[in-house]
Amino acid sequence: MHTWKEIAHLLVNLPTSIVGFVYVVASLSIGVALSVTVVGLPLLALALFGARLIGKFERGRARLLLGVRIDEPSPMPAPSKRSGSFLTWLWSSLKDPVGWRTMLYGFIRLPWGIATFTIMAFGVFLLWPVLPFIARALANADRAMVRGLLSRSDELERRIAELESDRGVVVDTAAADLRRIERDLHDGAQARLVALAMGLGLAKEKLLEDPDTAAAMVDEAHGEVKLALQELRDLARGIHPAVLTDRGLDAALSSVASRCTVPVKVTADLPERPAAAIEGIAYFTVSELLQNVSKHSGARTASVEVWRSDQRLLIQVWDDGHGGASLDGGTGMAGLADRLGAVDGLFVIDSPTGGPTTITAELPWRDRAEA
Repeated sequence: MHTWKEIAHLLVNLPTSIVGFVYVVASLSIGVALSVTVVGLPLLALALFGARLIGKFERGRARLLLGVRIDEPSPMPAPSKRSGSFLTWLWSSLKDPVGWRTMLYGFIRLPWGIATFTIMAFGVFLLWPVLPFIARALANADRAMVRGLLSRSDELERRIAELESDRGVVVDTAAADLRRIERDLHDGAQARLVALAMGLGLAKEKLLEDPDTAAAMVDEAHGEVKLALQELRDLARGIHPAVLTDRGLDAALSSVASRCTVPVKVTADLPERPAAAIEGIAYFTVSELLQNVSKHSGARTASVEVWRSDQRLLIQVWDDGHGGASLDGGTGMAGLADRLGAVDGLFVIDSPTGGPTTITAELPWRDRAEA
């Protein structure tokens, strides 16, 4: 059965190579000829996009008949309506290595398609005893051609795909944080300040006619001010705590541990401070994990260890609770894993049922902007 699939692939090479060759020659000829006009380069960019579709078809054919598993290349950037972005899209499209390699694949395939079709067509009648060996050799050459020209070009292209995915995670995380801050301001401090303004207004009205009641209302408003200030401090701490900026990760984690309902031992071995962005991610990671310890673990003790290993910042949070933590447990673990992954970090959970739970996070010592 496998041999017949290879023979079928080699016979189909001829019609597909004719289509590919005609497409490449026609699109390049038209695009280059019209490049002196305003439509030439956009047509060439669209031709490269069409070449990608041909490449996708050829990868599917190779997957079906030759058993070649090839990852899809990263997609072309989509045009946008924002000012100036069309030229950016056009330039990146014209430089698309995937499209150009597919163009080259379509151009050189015509003689190969003629050769494989001819050999297979005559081989069925004249070379039947050795046809399986010939088909295997020609199919292996086809596999090499598909892998060489239609697969992802190199590690850089895989890296581009990872960065595009990471960018989406960062944008979604930032949007979620902004929504959280807006909700906390609206439901907490803002509502309290509105009530405070109303209370002071009533106290002002009663100041002359009933000073004792006005004094009581002002005293109550003073308490409301203290509560509002505390809520604003808590909100500011959730955005970026001052202790982290002023004294570093060790002191900030000790502050977080002191607010945990479970006794936490913090050990930090950091000869110097990591990048500010990495420091912030490490702080919020430990903060979220200790909140989970307080709310879900049922632990009696916990510990946080932070240290540097080469160019990586390692964090380990342990507790003696009942275990069972997982990425899909609804405790924010998946969000933490995504946030760390967006900066080339790792997030590993070891939490058997019955405990204990050990969560290890690994971050780069310097972020990409500083690297």
